[in-house]
Amino acid sequence: MAEKRRMFALKSAVAVSCAVVAGVATVGVEPVRAAVESAARAISPADKAQGAKAHPDLLAEFGGKLTGPQAAYVESVGKTIALQSGLGNAREDFTVSLLNSSVNNAFAIPGGYVYVTRQLTALMNNEAELAGVLGHEVGHVAARHSAKRQQAATRNSILGALGSVLAGAVLGDSGFGRLGQQVFSQGSQLLTLKFSRTQELEADDLGITYLRRAGYDPRAMATVLESLARQNALDSQLRGSGAEVPQWASTHPDPASRVRTALTRAGAGATGLTNRDKFLAGINGLTYDDDPRQGLVEGRRFTHPDLRLSFEAPDGFYLVNGAKSVSISGQSGKAEFASAAFDGNLDRYVAGVFASLTNSNAGSGTPQLESTTVNGIPARYGLARAQTNSGTVDVVVFAYDFGGGKAYHFAAIAQAGNAGVFNGMFRSMRRITTAEAGAVKPRRLTVVTVKAGDTVQSLASRMAYRDAPVDRFLVLNGLQSDARLTPGQKVKLVTY
Repeated sequence: MAEKRRMFALKSAVAVSCAVVAGVATVGVEPVRAAVESAARAISPADKAQGAKAHPDLLAEFGGKLTGPQAAYVESVGKTIALQSGLGNAREDFTVSLLNSSVNNAFAIPGGYVYVTRQLTALMNNEAELAGVLGHEVGHVAARHSAKRQQAATRNSILGALGSVLAGAVLGDSGFGRLGQQVFSQGSQLLTLKFSRTQELEADDLGITYLRRAGYDPRAMATVLESLARQNALDSQLRGSGAEVPQWASTHPDPASRVRTALTRAGAGATGLTNRDKFLAGINGLTYDDDPRQGLVEGRRFTHPDLRLSFEAPDGFYLVNGAKSVSISGQSGKAEFASAAFDGNLDRYVAGVFASLTNSNAGSGTPQLESTTVNGIPARYGLARAQTNSGTVDVVVFAYDFGGGKAYHFAAIAQAGNAGVFNGMFRSMRRITTAEAGAVKPRRLTVVTVKAGDTVQSLASRMAYRDAPVDRFLVLNGLQSDARLTPGQKVKLVTY
């Protein structure tokens, strides 16, 4: 969470994105592909203008664009696969960005803008998988799924109410707190609109087509989908939320079905380039998980070395760090930690946060505020009751004056009468020392060569995690539990 950045809703409705693990329907797509192929055209000036307008906001939303050799490598692969779509006729027609984000995501917007996060890139195991993911996103643009989704939203009067369409975080990796379909953000709410089952399958099919055209192994679409499904299952297990049904599961079939469909479309005996060693060399050294400059999540604790603060989520809740906020999610409530403009008056700050929740039905005006001190930090807080589709809820804003013109706050939501579940978190906020800040280190992806005597267990013990190191190692490398390593084989580790 960057210092004093406001959460915002993107005002452009051109964003085309999707979490590539969302499911698909098992229907034929040959007629659809033919229609898309015939409709493919050069990027229009209008699309270029729309994309250029949205591009800076998207970069800011996802932690900024990385530079350097890893970013240059990803850009080269992305432009190569995007050209296969026929949307542009030159590499210069596309802008490919490697995002400094710890969420598993990739998306594209009209105008030739293609994006993938470093976290999702690190999960892949060869260049064909990277090309497949980016090709899938370009496929959404080629099929004009964004326009179709926007038309449906307009018919339901959603866009008029929210003023924004931003998808891609349907696995709870958005960095925003949720309650049902409601998402808190500083300034407005976002409704995450997902692509339909058929649209996801169309994009998968187009991605496979682009892989073939570029000479890649088209089976890579299936293998990367499998890795992403396994990663999400592992994340759910580590968060203790295995009993929860992911949001995408309510409207999409299981990921295993999608993997099987992608493999069938590619052909079990298909061949082509994977460029595994080139890929591993190209991404070696990427930051993995949180960038300490945006704060670091360790279990239920969030620490920001630059802002010199730390807090702990309630038991049973998990944290997801975003570029501008931290979401806190659990069975009994949701919350977001963020910052807003501060003129030194904490009452006006809290009032401004409540006012920003204009679509939360939190009532008119600001509720009565109370003063307190938390670990020596002056604080103000208030509670409002609201009506939602999920019933009556309590909305709490709890803000802290850190001095020097800096303030931070939690916006929390829980069923009416249950907001006390967050009291421990509110009281856990504290300043950290210089020594504590200096001890926060980034994790990095490290490619190593297997030596004689190395095993899954011995290499996993070098992972920079205390929990589930073997499971993390296997998923990261696309290996099964009975995998046997051979000397000379290259594998990925996450180290400090």
